[in-house]
Amino acid sequence: MNQAYKDQHYDTLEVAGGRPVKMWTRGVPVEEEAKQQLANTARMPFIYKHMAAMPDVHLGKGSTIGSVIPTLGAVIPAAVGVDIGCGMMAAKTTLAARDLPDNLGPLRSAIERSVPHGMSPKTRGFKGRDKGSWDTPPQAVDTAWMALKDEFDVICQKTPKLKNTNNYKHLGTLGTGNHFIEICLDEEGFVWFMLHSGSRGVGNAIGSHFIEVAKQDMRTHIANLPDKDLAYLKEGTQHYDDYVEAVGWAQKFARMNREVMMRNLIAAVRTVIHKPFETHLEAVNCHHNYVQKEQHFGQEVLVTRKGAVSARAGELGIIPGSMGAKSYIVRGKGNPDSFHSCSHGAGRTMSRTEAKRRYSVEDQVRATEGVECRKDAAVIDEIPMAYKDIDAVMQAQSDLVEVVHTLKQIVCVKG
Repeated sequence: MNQAYKDQHYDTLEVAGGRPVKMWTRGVPVEEEAKQQLANTARMPFIYKHMAAMPDVHLGKGSTIGSVIPTLGAVIPAAVGVDIGCGMMAAKTTLAARDLPDNLGPLRSAIERSVPHGMSPKTRGFKGRDKGSWDTPPQAVDTAWMALKDEFDVICQKTPKLKNTNNYKHLGTLGTGNHFIEICLDEEGFVWFMLHSGSRGVGNAIGSHFIEVAKQDMRTHIANLPDKDLAYLKEGTQHYDDYVEAVGWAQKFARMNREVMMRNLIAAVRTVIHKPFETHLEAVNCHHNYVQKEQHFGQEVLVTRKGAVSARAGELGIIPGSMGAKSYIVRGKGNPDSFHSCSHGAGRTMSRTEAKRRYSVEDQVRATEGVECRKDAAVIDEIPMAYKDIDAVMQAQSDLVEVVHTLKQIVCVKG
């Protein structure tokens, strides 16, 4: 074994009738329901060697969020999910804390005007884009869409229903839920821009369609599955090929979506901070909900990371905390047992409904003190206490990544 991994940092969940699950969860609570869900997935006959559970692991749909699922000859669409290509982008700037205005409110407002977010009319229908009703011009969107359009047209010929989705309209938009844009300070006081989003409406449509296709293909066998959301597509079938093509395209869309928003975010900041500055001194753009072919243990396999980030040796990644906690830029250690992966964040400890039941606006105000962000009832489900302790999460995966930068958010725009 490689000397770097001589000391075992994981515990193993042995699964009767299935592959083992290596769990990087020491010092981090894991729900029993999540363990059962991991075991269900590990019993699928095409799991390669073992599964890996990251320290932010928690209950998901079909498969747990925070799991790494290597497969041979099959793919589980619900394991990839409907937020295909969801991930993070971060860029370091030459700005320092002293260059920021004392009042960060106008900075947040400028970002909110420049990047459509939430469920505003601009985001839903985008009728205003052609009329110039948002602050930044649409050229970046058009350029990005032209790089995606031809392949999307081919996919739509095979699956016509995907054409009538929010594809072009959602390019360059943030979305809702836990998607966010942040301005952060690193340990030396430099300003970073960071954002979190994915493939938006079109990715959701692709994921939802193929989840149902897999269930239909398995309709005579689905009762034998541990969970109907573990319905899979077999390699060598047309539906498998169509899915792999469509999911690959959605992942490209997601990456470009983040790039467009980053450009518009930078342009928005320049309208408030007039000091010239450079960006992308260090830049990262990484998925954490995706599937791709990789080599592991001498075998080409499909690796599904459902809430996990690639952490090959030397590879940079982003592990965000909650609205009131720290986030990290990390460098992968290339641990083979985790299939070169790490966590994608802190991980939820409770549902959105439970967070809203348990906490108040006053709790949200206290928990996000010092952060320029929304503090109303609509964002209580994103309160920091609904998430695991990011420090414990980082400690549990110290053999997977090393911390390069520690970021503290000072402005946060929620979807």
